[in-house]
Amino acid sequence: MAATTVWQPRDDGLAEIFTLLEQQISPSSAVDKSQIWKQLEHFSQFPDFNNYLVFILVRAEGKAIGIRQAAGLLLKNNLKRVWISMAQENQKYIKSELLPCLGAVDRHIRTTVGTIISEVVNIEGVSGWLELLPALVSCLDSNDLNHMDGAMDALSKICEDIPQVLDSEVPGLAERPINIFLPRLYQFFQSPHASLRKLALGCVNQYVIIMPAALYNSMDKYLQGLFVLANDPVAEVRKLVCAAFVHLTEVLPSSIEPHLRNVMEYMLQVNKDPDEEVALEACEFWSAYCDAQLPTENLKEFLPRLIPVLLSNMAYADDDESLLDAEEDESQPDRDQDLKPRFHTSRLHGSEDFDDDDDDSFNVWNLRKCSAAAIDVLSNVFGDEILPALMPLIQAKLSASGDEAWKEREAAVLTLGAIAEGCFNGLYPLLSEANDKFPLIRSISCWTLSRFGKYLIQEIGNPKGYEQFEKVLMGLLRRLLDSNKRVQEAACSAFATVEEDAAEELVPHLQVILQHLMCAFGKYQRRNLRIVYDAIGTLADSVREELNKPAYLEILMPPLVAKWQQLSNSDKDLFPLLECFTSISQALGVGFAPFAQPVFQRCMDIIQLQLLAKVDPASAGAQYDREFIVCSLDLLSGLAEGLGSGIESLISPSNLRDLLLKCCMDEASDVRQSAFALMGDLARVYPAYLQPRMVEFLEIASQQLSANLIRENLSVANNACWAIGELAVKVRQEVSPIVTNVASSLGLILQHGEAVNKSLVENSAITLGRLAWIRPDLVAPHMEHFMKPWCLALSTVRDDIEKEDAFRGLCAVVKVNPSGGVSSLVFICKAIASWHEIRSEDVNNEVSQVLNGYKQLLGNSWAECLSALEPPVKERLARYV
Repeated sequence: MAATTVWQPRDDGLAEIFTLLEQQISPSSAVDKSQIWKQLEHFSQFPDFNNYLVFILVRAEGKAIGIRQAAGLLLKNNLKRVWISMAQENQKYIKSELLPCLGAVDRHIRTTVGTIISEVVNIEGVSGWLELLPALVSCLDSNDLNHMDGAMDALSKICEDIPQVLDSEVPGLAERPINIFLPRLYQFFQSPHASLRKLALGCVNQYVIIMPAALYNSMDKYLQGLFVLANDPVAEVRKLVCAAFVHLTEVLPSSIEPHLRNVMEYMLQVNKDPDEEVALEACEFWSAYCDAQLPTENLKEFLPRLIPVLLSNMAYADDDESLLDAEEDESQPDRDQDLKPRFHTSRLHGSEDFDDDDDDSFNVWNLRKCSAAAIDVLSNVFGDEILPALMPLIQAKLSASGDEAWKEREAAVLTLGAIAEGCFNGLYPLLSEANDKFPLIRSISCWTLSRFGKYLIQEIGNPKGYEQFEKVLMGLLRRLLDSNKRVQEAACSAFATVEEDAAEELVPHLQVILQHLMCAFGKYQRRNLRIVYDAIGTLADSVREELNKPAYLEILMPPLVAKWQQLSNSDKDLFPLLECFTSISQALGVGFAPFAQPVFQRCMDIIQLQLLAKVDPASAGAQYDREFIVCSLDLLSGLAEGLGSGIESLISPSNLRDLLLKCCMDEASDVRQSAFALMGDLARVYPAYLQPRMVEFLEIASQQLSANLIRENLSVANNACWAIGELAVKVRQEVSPIVTNVASSLGLILQHGEAVNKSLVENSAITLGRLAWIRPDLVAPHMEHFMKPWCLALSTVRDDIEKEDAFRGLCAVVKVNPSGGVSSLVFICKAIASWHEIRSEDVNNEVSQVLNGYKQLLGNSWAECLSALEPPVKERLARYV
């Protein structure tokens, strides 16, 4: 039988790829990198291209390490895409070349090989590469540093990316791979080589979260190893020890309880570690301890020693990036790079439960912030009990005079804000505004005052509390007019927080608030101007129609209108102004009418300009940016909500209907989301305007409900669902053509409610009810499929007009098809019992008729049905039966 020929590269192919890789990593700007990528992409069409890459990585020993590494990283990225479709002999060749290279002399080559091995395991698991585990074990047991390091590096990447793969049954192996590796990893905790200790501990730490049986059963061994490594001379190892104790505290606190005092003592010591990353990891322990509800008396004993450490770590480090530009004066214009990217949240109808991930990309987590968070948690656990240990330190820092002590004073003010929630009662008599010459002290005092805001509002009923609230309010308003940019930003953000908490309590102070905000508006540079817009919008949302007074509008509107006229239709500084006007138009209601015409026309112009820019940026004279469309649609929604039927004179002569239909069909989900919100708002106040294209609007809206409901489509489906319901109650029978399809889609959404979110489930339940009310004959035949989840969803909807509409539909379908509701009668009863009070007499009567109808229909079985209900439910049903 002929021997299998081993693949060999052609010299010319090898030389060509070498040259390309050399050019690719060249720092020279003369090289056209895009052309090189194109050529490499072209080569990747050849079935054995990846063989060349592995050959260069593993065997091109005379070549520059950078070129070999580049080949390896390109190989790894290629394998992600093509491994599954690759010829088996090429897969075998690549695997056979990688394993001997685990012990390569050069560490860069070893780590690149480890990365590729991890990628292959990620694709096909360890069962697809039976030679891998023995090769790793052999390297680990070899006593050769290069081999041990290479195998450990590959293993660490597998543990980090796909830890579960080693804790699975592998055909042909008597035990799970983790049982083979874990004892060896523990042994490496005592290696004389720091790199091996670090990699071994990093590997085991990856398993704490998933806690496989192998780790759980060898917990004592793991803990012994951690105590051995606790005072390791290498900072990265100490950091991993701290991380291990934090993870164990979070995942399996019982494991450290027998050693609790020792662990706490250790964490307290390393919280002062000269390496900030080690101290940061240790600092995470105190919050984890409190969250794990471990014994508080142990922690209380440590407070006198722990609190000074945390306070000391709350002072700014010399290299803290927040110190940059801290002295920047308002007279210096903002540069473009000073403007953080902004994220507009499209309009959403329903429960605000969509994950609104705070953008933390600009906030680096550090020891200072972690220490403040730990003090915050401790103050919530112990309340005013921590003040005796804390206040003398704070007072000493606050009274430290001299320029060199400013960081101490700043840390003291930060501490007061951190403990505001837990120690409000013991602290609020001490509140005052810090009027320090150092800007970062003035800015942190704004945050601290805002932290007390919500608790002061609860005390507003007593004279002392009211006086303190006024003090905080005036302190923040004064700081709005600070000449330092950082202080302006802090004051404005803090004031927006107080606005949200105080709401109508701001009304008596509206004039002075508006005077300060508009004064700030006149002096701020571009970056902080965005925050003023936000504060004005939040004020409007908080006080609503109270803003609609001539004296207030005279202060508020002229500067905003002047800015509005100054900005071009393609200026991104329009975004926050559009958002601000949206809040103002909703708050003022018909009071916004004098400003409505130019605002409406501007929104229309912006949408038209952007739709043109999308297809022909040259003739539009602007680059397409869909955020202009989203913000404009949302402002039009605000106008519709504020002006009500008064919007008719604005939109009747316009082509809004056609533009809106285009936006409802846009490929971008945020554009569709805002478009369906506007469709629903127009349906409420002026449905006749949609009439000429009603069928198209309904058809497109109904398509959103059967779309693939991935995260970005959920909000679109939510608004489309709400808009269909709003149209249904206005145009009644005209929705008939879509009722069957929409009811079917809504039924599916309700059946899989756990896969969507509360808002979409509630809107689906209400819209299904509205359609059932209008066309019970079309919905009733299918009611058995969705009756139970429909009733469960209606049980969670709060009492209001929308719930009344939904129950009209529920009662209507039950009357058409009573037998279709029998199997879900318990859930119908629970849904009815979810009402605190049905204010509508006709809905009350309908509900009563349904229950009495079932009582007659079931005869003796009625009592059996009632026996399955909880006493409070029976009690509420007694009103109707």
